[in-house]
Amino acid sequence: MTARQVVRLALVGLGTSVVPLDTAVNIAFPDITESFGLPIETIQWVVICYVLTYSSLMLAFGRVGDIWGHGRVFRIGLLWSGAAYLLCAAAPSYGWLLFCRFLQGIGASLVVSCAPALVTGLYAEERRSRAVAAFTVMYAIGSAAGPLLGGIFVELWGWPAVFWFRAPIALAALLFLEGLPVVSRHAARETVDILGAILLAVGISALLLMLNRLQSLDKHQFAAIALAAAGLSSLIGFVRWETRIAQPIVNLRFFRTLGFTAVNAASVLIYLTSFSVLLLGPYYLVRATSVSVPVAGGILAVSFAASIVASPLAGWVIERVLAARVAVLGAFLAASGLVLMGAAGQTIAVSGALAVQGFGVGLFQVAYMDIVMQTLPLHQRGVAGGIAMLGRSLGTVTGATLLTLVFHAAEAISVAGGNAPTDAFLTGFRATFWLAGAVCAGAGLLVLLAARRPQRFPKIRGPRA
Repeated sequence: MTARQVVRLALVGLGTSVVPLDTAVNIAFPDITESFGLPIETIQWVVICYVLTYSSLMLAFGRVGDIWGHGRVFRIGLLWSGAAYLLCAAAPSYGWLLFCRFLQGIGASLVVSCAPALVTGLYAEERRSRAVAAFTVMYAIGSAAGPLLGGIFVELWGWPAVFWFRAPIALAALLFLEGLPVVSRHAARETVDILGAILLAVGISALLLMLNRLQSLDKHQFAAIALAAAGLSSLIGFVRWETRIAQPIVNLRFFRTLGFTAVNAASVLIYLTSFSVLLLGPYYLVRATSVSVPVAGGILAVSFAASIVASPLAGWVIERVLAARVAVLGAFLAASGLVLMGAAGQTIAVSGALAVQGFGVGLFQVAYMDIVMQTLPLHQRGVAGGIAMLGRSLGTVTGATLLTLVFHAAEAISVAGGNAPTDAFLTGFRATFWLAGAVCAGAGLLVLLAARRPQRFPKIRGPRA
């Protein structure tokens, strides 16, 4: 790469980092709940309002980037995100904070949907796996720095700081980025599938909200049924519409291949289970250990630091072996780390478990993104990036709901058995991580079974020049 390309890559990484830096918010969960006088279970809405928004818009904005230019959409996302961070920090109530998180989700979707396409465009196609590894490293650096910076900032200035510190980063990347790819003449003649985007957004949002209602099904039974019906109807309508129009958001024929569908399903499961670290890890470290908030943030960052180490290694290995094999290895390592996390009792043991889990996730996500990027054509790199990031987002939102449900169920059973609140918390913690480990291993098995038949990955072959 030339020096100019390196600088451009660094600036794209700087701009993209504002999204994974949202892990800083997780270490602020205890301070947010305390500031607004909220029970623990309500904190999930801080995650859901944000991730649900950018999950439902990811594919649509990726398609917009393919048509209008990835650089243009990326810049709009940076400007929008900078404003949203300041609004979140100034939120006077919990309700306003949730609304501002919705606005933040729009900005994150604009940024992340086009970032993978911008990064892969800086590399030759035969070095695509290295481009994917570079993007993954940049994303992991942001994720790793989030808890550490968040812990320091919460200690100094309280929870609003985990939002406002990202506004200057977004604006700096916006000011210095130049020379990003412009829209091609062919793409300029295409149109955005607005109806498909609406159907997809409604379908994803309704089904994820339905999952959330499962936590209080006795009180929200009608709402859960209505949301399920609306979500399924919208997604069925989306599938039918996409198969009829000439320029769909995504060509659904790729999902007819068992291997491609299996690896996308596995991606959702990997990120679903991985979110247990950010959901319950802060509460465990603050309540069950004697570490300070900044130290707790540093411990949580171990998982992402391990992903940083694993990502370039994965990019190098994928040039020589099937990406699906790397994905399987990563899934099983991540599962082992989650099981060890449930059994850990000391902060050193927790750090070791997080290192194993993060290393496995790093291997998997590079392999997974390479599979998606290789399967879709070059002119749909925005959509490919959207699909790859959508798996992460759907897993996170689903994890926020289902893992909370599992944790509280196990905790309630322990309390009913006469255990003290602290012991009940640890029981719920262990049960959640052990179940997450089992599901994560199941994701690896899913890819393994599909990869045993190479023809199930029609465009995915072994070594590349």
